[in-house]
Amino acid sequence: MDSKQVSKAASMLHLKMTTPDSSDMPVFIAGNFNGWKLSDERYRLDPSGPGEYSFAFQERRKLPPVLEYKYNRGSWETVELDEGGHETQNRLLPTRQSSHFDVVPQWKQGALEYNPLFLPHIQVLEDNFEIPPQIKTRRIAALLPYDYYETDKRYPVLYLQDGQNLFDDYAPFGNWAVDKKLALLAEKGHHEVIIISIDHAEKDRIAEFTPSYKTRLGRGEGIQYAHFLFHDLKPIVDKQFRTLPQREHTGVGGSSMGGLISIYAGLLHPEVYSKLMIFSPSLWVEPNIHFNANGFKQAFDMRIYLYGGNAEGRYMVPAINKFNNSLMALNTTFNIKTEISIDPNGRHNEARWGQEFPKAIDWLFFS
Repeated sequence: MDSKQVSKAASMLHLKMTTPDSSDMPVFIAGNFNGWKLSDERYRLDPSGPGEYSFAFQERRKLPPVLEYKYNRGSWETVELDEGGHETQNRLLPTRQSSHFDVVPQWKQGALEYNPLFLPHIQVLEDNFEIPPQIKTRRIAALLPYDYYETDKRYPVLYLQDGQNLFDDYAPFGNWAVDKKLALLAEKGHHEVIIISIDHAEKDRIAEFTPSYKTRLGRGEGIQYAHFLFHDLKPIVDKQFRTLPQREHTGVGGSSMGGLISIYAGLLHPEVYSKLMIFSPSLWVEPNIHFNANGFKQAFDMRIYLYGGNAEGRYMVPAINKFNNSLMALNTTFNIKTEISIDPNGRHNEARWGQEFPKAIDWLFFS
């Protein structure tokens, strides 16, 4: 091998993967290097023997510092599973390595985990009203109970941020699979809630989700966004759908920066919301948000579900615990109940938040 060949080999990242399933189905790798595109022929592995595959990234320096990826056979219905048959967390690999070996114990077989008859009706609202000019968000969708049109019931409502990552099958970073999780909840009768999915503002997401006072990211547009949720959007939702509009039936939630703005909106307007679904909130931006967004002028009851993972960084779980302690200090005057869920291995991604969603729905609306 000459010096050019040696140099080229040194610049590559080689992956080898084995699996007990030696069928001839193609195997792909998807991750943060290709926008999580599945069945991407550029990232199809080469078979090297029964149940053995390999792939080489040609230029390691062009990859993200940490490769985040999963193996799949062309769709999320044929993604890799762990030994217990559960969908795995995203794999993480520092790209300073030149080679790595993986094992895929088994694969999802394409069988649906949910009954498609229980999937919610998804109705896009974007054309039904004008979004205020200061709000950059565009698509807004309602996920209605599967039997919504067969009853005359009224339903509680949960407003969720980052709609692009809630149910779109081809979302760049995966999705919560809220529609499928609602189908699973429907099998035990815990589906009777309307989800309002609000797309984030792309490049303006951080600004919209940052509180409107001095934070570690500067002064954001959070107060305008929070005002948009309850002043502009909620009246339209309550008029168009059979909702239970009272605060005791209304919640707001999100993850990461979407979790932060949901805390801000919920504590700023407790007269509007009684339920907060907060996953992996970016409390590092504003650790004292409970103080600066405290809108409790009277004795409101509130339920707050808090989730975080130890694999999200050293500060995530301590920040959640500190925030919870601050909320408990308010309980000398107010009745705030919290449920804290900590995953020792939980990472900061949509798949993990999707796993937490049914538990949070159960506790917030059905317990």
